[in-house]
Amino acid sequence: MKLCSSFAALVAVAPFFAAAQQDVGAYGQCGGGTYDGPRTCVSGYRCEHYNDYYSQCIPGGSEATSTVDPITKVISSTAKSESTLSATSAQSTASPTGTGASPDGTSSPSYPTTSGTSFVIDGEPGYLAGSNSYWIGFLTNDADVDLVMQHLKESGLRILRVWGFNDVTSTPSDGTVYFQSFAGGEPTINTGANGLQRLDYVVKSAEAHGIKLIINFVNNWADYGGMAAYFDYAGISDNTQWYNNTKAQTQYKKYIKAVVSRYPTSPAIFAWELANEPRCTGCDLSVLKTWIADTAKYIKSLDANRMVTTGEEGFGLSIGDDGSYPYTTGAGGSDFEETCAVENIDFCTYHLYPDSWSVSPAKEWGNAWIENHAKACVAAGKPCLLEEFGFSNDCDVESSWQATALSAEGNSADLFWQYGDELSYGQTHQDGNSVYYGTDLYDCIVTDHVSDIDAA
Repeated sequence: MKLCSSFAALVAVAPFFAAAQQDVGAYGQCGGGTYDGPRTCVSGYRCEHYNDYYSQCIPGGSEATSTVDPITKVISSTAKSESTLSATSAQSTASPTGTGASPDGTSSPSYPTTSGTSFVIDGEPGYLAGSNSYWIGFLTNDADVDLVMQHLKESGLRILRVWGFNDVTSTPSDGTVYFQSFAGGEPTINTGANGLQRLDYVVKSAEAHGIKLIINFVNNWADYGGMAAYFDYAGISDNTQWYNNTKAQTQYKKYIKAVVSRYPTSPAIFAWELANEPRCTGCDLSVLKTWIADTAKYIKSLDANRMVTTGEEGFGLSIGDDGSYPYTTGAGGSDFEETCAVENIDFCTYHLYPDSWSVSPAKEWGNAWIENHAKACVAAGKPCLLEEFGFSNDCDVESSWQATALSAEGNSADLFWQYGDELSYGQTHQDGNSVYYGTDLYDCIVTDHVSDIDAA
C-alpha cells in the first residue's frame, strides 16, 4: 500500500549510544564484513562463519573469527538502542537469528511451502490468516515488538508481512532507523543497532511466537525510500527505468543478499518478496515479467528453501475482466496470469482497494476480484494470497471479502491492511485502514474470521 503520512515521526526518533561488551551472547553476531564488534562468544558457544556478511555464536566449544571482506560497504555499529518512545526502554541485543536451532542445537527448521494451491506450515496444509505491519521493523523497543507478536499469536494470526527495506538518501545522525543509505553517491547497508539489527529482532520475536514473516526488499512508492532512493545513484529519473538499470539492479541484489544471508535457516521466514506493489506503468509487459523472473531466480540461488513471491497488486487479469482499470494491463504494466506462472514464483499475490481504484460497488466488485484471481491461481497450480485489503474499516464489506477468500478454491490466505496496537509510545499509525487489537472491528476482522477458518 502507498502510505500517505510518515510513521517515522513517531517511531524513528530514538538515539543509539555505543555500548562495549567483552563476549558475544548466544546467537549474537561475531563477525562478517566490516563488523567491528566483539568476536569472542560466551562460554559454550563458538563463532560460526556463514557467509561474507555474517558470523554467529552458536552452540559449540571452539571459537573462530570472520576475516572475509564484504561485497558492499556496510555501516556497522555495536550499540545499545535507547527508545525515546517510552519511559522505560528495552535494550536492543538483536543479531542475525538464522540458525533455526533450539538452545541445545538439535532441532531442525521446518520451512513453509506449498502443495498445489494450498500453503503448508509445519507439515500441515490449511487456510491462513494474517496481517501487515510496515512499521514493526522500525521500532526501537524490543518489548513493543514482542507485544505485537504475542497479540498476533493469541489472535490466531499466522502470517505478518513486514517491510524489509528502509532506504534513505541522506544518512540520519539522530539514531533514526534505516537499512540502506545512498548518501554521498555510495550505497551503504546499515547492519548496526539502528539498522538491520532491528529487523533481526523482528525475526527473533517471530520465531519465539510462531509467527511467519513475508519480507520484501524495495518499495514501488517513495515511502521509506523505495525505488526513488536509487535514482541519483543509478542516474535515472523514474521507476520505469529502475527495472532495467544495471547499477540499480546490482545494488538491489546486493541488498537482497545482505538481508537473505542474515537468516539462513530461520523457521520464521514464510517468503521473500521482490517488492511492495511493483508497477511499470506504460512499459512493455515483458519488462516487469523479465525482472520478476530474473530476481526470483537470483533469490532462489541464495535460498532454495524459502518461497518467493512478487508483492504485486494483481492488475492485468483477463479472467472476469469487467473493463475496469485494475483489470487492464496498463494499470501496472503487468499481466497477472503471466507473472503468476513465472517458474520461481511459488505463490501469487494480489491486493484489493476499491476506493483507491475508483471501482464500485465495493463489496460486490471485491468479491468478484477475489474469485477471479483464485481461478487464475487454480489454472497456474499455485496458491493465491489476498495480501492487502482495506475499505475504510468497514466490517460488513471486509468480512464479506474474507468469507469469499476462504471459500474460493485457489485462494489460500488473506492478510488485512493493517495491524494496529497500543505500544509504549502510544497508538500505532492510523492510515485509514488500521485495525486495532482489542477493538470491536478487530473482533470482526480477526476473531470472527479465525473462528470461521477453524470451523471450515
